[in-house]
Amino acid sequence: MVAAASETTSAKQSVAMSGMAHTPHEASVMLDLDKFASTPLLHDPYDHLVVTDFVHPEALARAAADFPVIDKAGSFPVGTLKPGPAFLALMRELEGDAFRHLVEQKFALDLTGRPTMITVRGHTDESDGRIHTDSKTKLITMLLYFNADWQNNGGRLRILRSGDDLEDYAAEVPPAMGTLLAFRRSENSWHGHKPYVGQRRTLQLNWVLSEDVKQREQSRHGISAFFKRLFQARRDVA
Repeated sequence: MVAAASETTSAKQSVAMSGMAHTPHEASVMLDLDKFASTPLLHDPYDHLVVTDFVHPEALARAAADFPVIDKAGSFPVGTLKPGPAFLALMRELEGDAFRHLVEQKFALDLTGRPTMITVRGHTDESDGRIHTDSKTKLITMLLYFNADWQNNGGRLRILRSGDDLEDYAAEVPPAMGTLLAFRRSENSWHGHKPYVGQRRTLQLNWVLSEDVKQREQSRHGISAFFKRLFQARRDVA
């Protein structure tokens, strides 16, 4: 279950959306685009939405089975991993024009020419979940989860109202199988979660400002994941 604040109406959002009426979209093999389109955008405390069962059940089962093997904490550029064909097909739909058009309509944002970047997590450790807003070079962040029957109190992402209080949240999102969390990056897009150490499988999709940003971010994620693996290996030996 997702705990969420009630939707408020933003005059600015209404004006921005007035020229972007919903248009029919092409069918998706894996994604439930109709469900995404019909899910309201919430504005407390920043623009976000949560879509449960965003991936059709049979497609989700195939993609989850083809999730890349990751046995350490860290965020890995998908190009450094070996996902199976169903996971790759899911990525193609997420990065495709049909879904991009819906994201543009939902957030009243033109993403033409903006590169996408996909990173993948398989585990979290004590250092993950700290409160942050995401970098200024990111426009939209989407998190798609691949964890069955999440019961732990930790690891549930919270949409926060400030950068210093994990208990002051508008929504709490369990990282359950097929759940999508999407939000617009802003100066107050604070989010984080209580600590959780163990398997927590996530695909992160971002639209970013430029190709240079994409290359830089992917390099940063790769370096960060390398040092996390190194630290874990030393800790295992100790």
